[in-house]
Amino acid sequence: MKKKGKSAGFLQSVGEYALSIGVFIAVWWLYVELKHVPAYILPAPPKVFKSLVEMFVKRSVYAHLWTTSYEVVLGFLIGGFLGVLFGYVFVKMDALKTMLMPYLIFLQTAPKIALVPLFIVWFGIGIVSKVVLIISMVLFPVLSGMMLGLESIPPDVRNLMKVLKATKWQVFTQVEMQYSLPALFASLKVGIVQAVIGAIVAEWMSGKQGLGYILTYASSTYDTPMLLAGIIVTIVLGIVTYQAVSVLEDWMLYWHESKKA
Repeated sequence: MKKKGKSAGFLQSVGEYALSIGVFIAVWWLYVELKHVPAYILPAPPKVFKSLVEMFVKRSVYAHLWTTSYEVVLGFLIGGFLGVLFGYVFVKMDALKTMLMPYLIFLQTAPKIALVPLFIVWFGIGIVSKVVLIISMVLFPVLSGMMLGLESIPPDVRNLMKVLKATKWQVFTQVEMQYSLPALFASLKVGIVQAVIGAIVAEWMSGKQGLGYILTYASSTYDTPMLLAGIIVTIVLGIVTYQAVSVLEDWMLYWHESKKA
């Protein structure tokens, strides 16, 4: 019965999303037709769909999609690892947190478009500068989530582990990481979205390959259908990577109350 309930809930969610998208497309189409909007300003859905299909039929999008996906995954993994590492160390060492946190806040609040030219000068026009930008956008949210999770551990739990004479590794794996996972995954979801945005921004500014380059090319040639088609592919990439993190969250947090519900 539980599996049937979950299946019904999933199908209902899919139906609601499909209905919402269908209404949006219908309103868009009617607006374009009734207002006689020029295609270079806002093309009708069939023109965007045609451009989207041509991207995949002519295979012009696959190399760009692979490049952006590779940058997103690599930057997210490195940024996520560094976020977890720094978050753990900062909670354990207040002096290091006081010394380094201002620089991390500066890196987070600095306009990313302004940082891209600097990263290009420092790391070149290749993939390294793009991955560094993605890391800079992922690191701070993950770090914040890790710190929040560690600081939320009840003192009684730590005292119990001392009484049981647990090793540092046992405390880390069975208490600290377990308590940190809910907040950590919340921050990882933010981080993966930031990773996609960072990749597109970096490719927009300096790339010769990737979805950001497609958007730049379409914008410079006033090919609005291609531009919207590229945006759709980017959105789908963001949704897929976000859902991948959500699936991992469901697998690792099966014991959490939010998942049992």
